[in-house]
Amino acid sequence: MSERKFTGKHAAAVFIGAFAVIIAVNLVLAFSAVRTFPGLEVKNSYVASQQFDDKRDAQEALGWTVAAEAQGGLVVLSITDRHGHPVEVSELNAVLGRATHVKEDMAPEFRFDGSAYVAKAELGKGNWNIRMMAKSADGTQFSQRVVLRVKG
Repeated sequence: MSERKFTGKHAAAVFIGAFAVIIAVNLVLAFSAVRTFPGLEVKNSYVASQQFDDKRDAQEALGWTVAAEAQGGLVVLSITDRHGHPVEVSELNAVLGRATHVKEDMAPEFRFDGSAYVAKAELGKGNWNIRMMAKSADGTQFSQRVVLRVKG
Protein backbone atom coordinates (compact mmCIF):
# COMPACT_ATOMS: atom_id res chain seq x y z
CA MET A 1 0.00 0.00 0.00
CA SER A 2 1.37 3.38 -0.95
CA GLU A 3 1.56 6.27 1.48
CA ARG A 4 -0.24 9.53 0.59
CA LYS A 5 1.72 12.72 1.02
CA PHE A 6 0.32 15.91 2.51
CA THR A 7 0.99 18.45 -0.21
CA GLY A 8 0.57 22.19 -0.56
CA LYS A 9 -2.77 21.61 -2.27
CA HIS A 10 -4.03 19.72 0.77
CA ALA A 11 -2.85 22.50 3.11
CA ALA A 12 -4.57 25.13 0.95
CA ALA A 13 -7.81 23.10 0.94
CA VAL A 14 -7.77 22.77 4.77
CA PHE A 15 -6.96 26.49 5.16
CA ILE A 16 -9.70 27.61 2.74
CA GLY A 17 -12.22 25.17 4.24
CA ALA A 18 -11.57 26.40 7.79
CA PHE A 19 -12.03 30.03 6.80
CA ALA A 20 -15.15 29.18 4.78
CA VAL A 21 -16.72 27.62 7.89
CA ILE A 22 -15.79 30.66 10.03
CA ILE A 23 -17.18 33.12 7.46
CA ALA A 24 -20.39 31.09 7.03
CA VAL A 25 -21.02 30.98 10.79
CA ASN A 26 -20.37 34.74 11.10
CA LEU A 27 -22.81 35.48 8.28
CA VAL A 28 -25.53 33.32 9.84
CA LEU A 29 -25.08 34.99 13.24
CA ALA A 30 -25.01 38.51 11.77
CA PHE A 31 -28.15 37.84 9.71
CA SER A 32 -29.96 36.46 12.78
CA ALA A 33 -28.96 39.46 14.90
CA VAL A 34 -30.16 42.00 12.34
CA ARG A 35 -33.39 40.13 11.63
CA THR A 36 -34.47 39.85 15.28
CA PHE A 37 -33.52 43.34 16.56
CA PRO A 38 -34.66 46.42 14.66
CA GLY A 39 -32.16 48.68 16.49
CA LEU A 40 -33.97 51.92 15.67
CA GLU A 41 -34.99 54.00 18.67
CA VAL A 42 -35.44 57.40 17.02
CA LYS A 43 -35.15 58.53 13.40
CA ASN A 44 -32.80 61.42 14.13
CA SER A 45 -30.81 61.14 17.36
CA TYR A 46 -29.48 64.71 17.16
CA VAL A 47 -32.98 66.23 17.05
CA ALA A 48 -34.14 63.92 19.86
CA SER A 49 -31.20 64.95 22.02
CA GLN A 50 -32.12 68.64 21.71
CA GLN A 51 -35.40 68.03 23.55
CA PHE A 52 -34.24 65.32 25.95
CA ASP A 53 -33.55 67.51 29.01
CA ASP A 54 -36.86 69.39 28.74
CA LYS A 55 -38.88 66.17 28.37
CA ARG A 56 -37.02 64.51 31.25
CA ASP A 57 -37.58 67.50 33.56
CA ALA A 58 -41.31 67.62 32.75
CA GLN A 59 -41.65 63.88 33.30
CA GLU A 60 -39.77 63.97 36.61
CA ALA A 61 -41.95 66.90 37.77
CA LEU A 62 -44.96 64.57 37.62
CA GLY A 63 -43.41 62.44 40.36
CA TRP A 64 -44.87 59.21 39.03
CA THR A 65 -43.64 55.74 39.90
CA VAL A 66 -44.46 52.78 37.67
CA ALA A 67 -44.41 49.09 38.58
CA ALA A 68 -45.65 45.97 36.82
CA GLU A 69 -46.48 42.41 37.75
CA ALA A 70 -48.00 39.37 36.08
CA GLN A 71 -50.51 37.24 37.94
CA GLY A 72 -53.07 34.69 36.80
CA GLY A 73 -53.12 35.61 33.11
CA LEU A 74 -53.22 39.35 33.86
CA VAL A 75 -50.63 42.09 33.65
CA VAL A 76 -51.05 44.81 36.28
CA LEU A 77 -49.40 48.17 35.58
CA SER A 78 -49.43 50.47 38.61
CA ILE A 79 -48.82 54.21 38.18
CA THR A 80 -48.65 56.15 41.43
CA ASP A 81 -47.93 59.78 42.26
CA ARG A 82 -45.30 60.98 44.76
CA HIS A 83 -47.76 60.39 47.63
CA GLY A 84 -48.46 56.78 46.57
CA HIS A 85 -51.95 57.48 45.19
CA PRO A 86 -53.02 55.77 41.94
CA VAL A 87 -52.85 57.92 38.81
CA GLU A 88 -55.42 57.72 36.03
CA VAL A 89 -53.83 59.01 32.84
CA SER A 90 -55.66 60.65 29.95
CA GLU A 91 -53.99 58.33 27.43
CA LEU A 92 -51.96 55.12 27.74
CA ASN A 93 -50.19 53.20 24.98
CA ALA A 94 -48.06 50.21 25.88
CA VAL A 95 -46.19 47.48 24.04
CA LEU A 96 -45.40 44.31 25.95
CA GLY A 97 -42.59 42.14 24.65
CA ARG A 98 -39.34 40.36 25.30
CA ALA A 99 -36.19 42.34 25.85
CA THR A 100 -34.27 40.44 23.17
CA HIS A 101 -36.60 40.30 20.16
CA VAL A 102 -39.84 41.70 18.78
CA LYS A 103 -41.60 38.55 17.55
CA GLU A 104 -43.67 38.17 20.76
CA ASP A 105 -44.57 41.89 21.01
CA MET A 106 -48.21 42.66 21.76
CA ALA A 107 -50.24 45.75 22.61
CA PRO A 108 -52.57 44.71 25.44
CA GLU A 109 -55.74 46.69 26.20
CA PHE A 110 -55.04 48.17 29.62
CA ARG A 111 -58.13 49.23 31.59
CA PHE A 112 -58.04 51.35 34.75
CA ASP A 113 -59.74 49.54 37.64
CA GLY A 114 -59.53 52.40 40.13
CA SER A 115 -56.09 51.51 41.46
CA ALA A 116 -54.06 50.20 38.51
CA TYR A 117 -54.18 49.36 34.82
CA VAL A 118 -55.02 45.72 34.09
CA ALA A 119 -54.83 43.75 30.83
CA LYS A 120 -55.18 40.10 29.86
CA ALA A 121 -51.92 38.56 28.67
CA GLU A 122 -50.60 35.02 28.88
CA LEU A 123 -46.86 35.34 29.35
CA GLY A 124 -44.16 32.71 29.39
CA LYS A 125 -41.62 32.82 32.16
CA GLY A 126 -38.62 35.09 31.87
CA ASN A 127 -37.91 38.77 31.35
CA TRP A 128 -40.44 41.01 29.60
CA ASN A 129 -40.50 44.75 28.95
CA ILE A 130 -43.44 47.12 28.89
CA ARG A 131 -42.59 50.13 26.74
CA MET A 132 -45.24 52.61 27.80
CA MET A 133 -46.24 56.10 26.75
CA ALA A 134 -48.77 57.92 28.92
CA LYS A 135 -50.19 61.41 28.91
CA SER A 136 -51.08 63.25 32.10
CA ALA A 137 -54.23 65.35 32.50
CA ASP A 138 -52.22 68.49 31.69
CA GLY A 139 -50.80 66.92 28.51
CA THR A 140 -47.30 66.07 29.79
CA GLN A 141 -45.85 63.04 28.04
CA PHE A 142 -44.52 60.24 30.24
CA SER A 143 -42.54 57.37 28.74
CA GLN A 144 -40.79 54.53 30.46
CA ARG A 145 -39.56 51.00 29.91
CA VAL A 146 -40.80 48.84 32.77
CA VAL A 147 -39.09 45.52 33.42
CA LEU A 148 -41.44 42.64 34.18
CA ARG A 149 -40.06 39.34 35.45
CA VAL A 150 -42.40 36.37 35.13
CA LYS A 151 -41.57 33.39 37.30
CA GLY A 152 -42.63 29.96 36.13
